[in-house]
Amino acid sequence: MKKKRSKVKIALRVFMLCLLLMVALVGVGLVFPTWTPSINGNNSVSTLQQIEINGTRQEVMIRGRDRRNPLVIFVHGGPGVPETPYVRKYQDVLEQNFTVVQYDQRGSGKSYLFSEDYSNLSSDTLVNDLLALTDYIEKEFGQKKVLLIGHSFGTYIAAQAANKAPDKFSAYIGIGQMGNWVNSELESLKFAIDQARLAGNNTEAENLELLREPITTGDSITPRDTIRKYGGSVRQIDDKADLVKGLFWGTEYNLLDAVRFFRGISVSEPILMTEVTHRDLTELVDTIQIPVYFVMGKYDQLTSVNEARKYLDELKAPQKEFVVFQESAHYPHFEEKEKFAQWLNETWTELAR
Repeated sequence: MKKKRSKVKIALRVFMLCLLLMVALVGVGLVFPTWTPSINGNNSVSTLQQIEINGTRQEVMIRGRDRRNPLVIFVHGGPGVPETPYVRKYQDVLEQNFTVVQYDQRGSGKSYLFSEDYSNLSSDTLVNDLLALTDYIEKEFGQKKVLLIGHSFGTYIAAQAANKAPDKFSAYIGIGQMGNWVNSELESLKFAIDQARLAGNNTEAENLELLREPITTGDSITPRDTIRKYGGSVRQIDDKADLVKGLFWGTEYNLLDAVRFFRGISVSEPILMTEVTHRDLTELVDTIQIPVYFVMGKYDQLTSVNEARKYLDELKAPQKEFVVFQESAHYPHFEEKEKFAQWLNETWTELAR
């Protein structure tokens, strides 16, 4: 009997020690310092810091081999899904010839602050934040204009910023450019239904058909996981694995930041998606007074290639170009990063003449 009690006590002690160790590890993870790795070069830049933008702190990562290189600001999508945790993997080639600025938008990722109220979050607020960030970056690096790149939902913000303050930017590039929202979603729905039927998933196809009316009224979207399952999101990379690795093992985020990441999505996505579905970008922005480039992946079913092309045809701009990458879906700048970097180098050379 005594031996049994002794074993129970030992087991309890081991359990408590393991529990304490786990609590300690989680505690360390929550406060562990974050950084972005340095880049070789006497004039390189590699910073990760929060700066004050329009009354709130927002996380900004700046990386480049030579700080004298042209500036590029990337506006992430989602809504509320920063790419800061893993984007170094895909922008390393760009960093050779550009100074690349990534930032977590207000209420997203490391810019989500538990003490703030985001109930009034809107695209107008995010546009003004972007313009203030642009002013900060231009002053910090002594350059008059930056190259503005939006991705996915980021094109909703970046296109409005380019329309509102074209003098701040040398050109606007929309990757996975949003066009007419309802038409794009109906095209995505058709893709999902067709692929489900081809795969013999008839019940899934029937359930998807029920979404047609709410999508038409702007009250629903085509399920993103379904589009992903059938290859309409990514084809050459595993962005989900990249995100998980970046959130929990990367240097730019710690465990507390991972909590902020998911909390930010849950708070900002419903608010901003409601706006996107009821305030169509093609009606908000019909003119951009700088060169405009839409860059799409051939297999993109999250943002319609056809609707993006129609939008560019109707958009008024001094120079327009529509570029399709043949081996990618929604992330051509990641899935074909070397080709994208080459294209951006050549495009910048043309713009700088």
